[in-house]
Amino acid sequence: MTSAKKIIVQGIEVNISSAKHNDKDYISLTDMAKYKTYDSGVVISNWLTTKYTVQFMSAWEQIHNPDFNLMGFNKIKIEVGTNGFIVSSSMWIKNTNAIGIRSRTGRYGGTFAHKDIAFEFATWLSPEFKLFLIKEFQRLKEEENKKLALGWDVKRMLAKINYKIHTDAIKKHLIPENLEKYAKDLVYATEADLLNLALFGLKAQEWGRKNHQKTGNIRDHAAVEQLVILANLETLNAEFIRQGLEPIKRLKKLNEIAIIQMRSLLGNPTIKKLSNGDPAP
Repeated sequence: MTSAKKIIVQGIEVNISSAKHNDKDYISLTDMAKYKTYDSGVVISNWLTTKYTVQFMSAWEQIHNPDFNLMGFNKIKIEVGTNGFIVSSSMWIKNTNAIGIRSRTGRYGGTFAHKDIAFEFATWLSPEFKLFLIKEFQRLKEEENKKLALGWDVKRMLAKINYKIHTDAIKKHLIPENLEKYAKDLVYATEADLLNLALFGLKAQEWGRKNHQKTGNIRDHAAVEQLVILANLETLNAEFIRQGLEPIKRLKKLNEIAIIQMRSLLGNPTIKKLSNGDPAP
């Protein structure tokens, strides 16, 4: 699945397609080619048919694409520069199994290229255009990073929102007054893991063993939906503690509630906005 974004470069609207699973940005060469006054497809083909471009594209593909077809590339390399030989984006993709350039049909179609290649195309179009393209692209990435940072802050707030209600209930109903500090900490940790089991299906220590390569803890890597539910479970567990329910009964009830709430929240548009760092409506 991809997300579409736009930037304006010297009055030209340039579409950017970003693959969410790998965070790779592909910029529309078709839009960029409008900087020239003739057909975009011709502009792109003229650029692709230069020896330097073919060599650059081959070098990029060999670094990033283990399935790059060198035999197909060599056939193109031999023909480049001969009379009447034109390299189109579709021909390049078909003959070399390239991934740096993509062709899409339809209303929002066109030729898109990985940002490394798009910047190289911009150099060929105009050094001035390239500078403005890089400036607008960097501005877009800075805005995205700010949204991610905001989303992170929202997640952390949600994780802490009912923390005091939960710990107050533990302190009042589960911890004897004269208990040593280490023993009190153990009670708090046990209750935290009860919530972890109800929501994530495993304890914090178990998650740490399975994800030793990651920084932070189980809740640091939780989705916004999970953190919303966690805040709710903290309040509910506090109430169950006040009612005197045994841990095993509380765990069963909390797990059932977590499942119901997760089904309700998945796909919720407001939660999606929080996940993306967008302001709620």
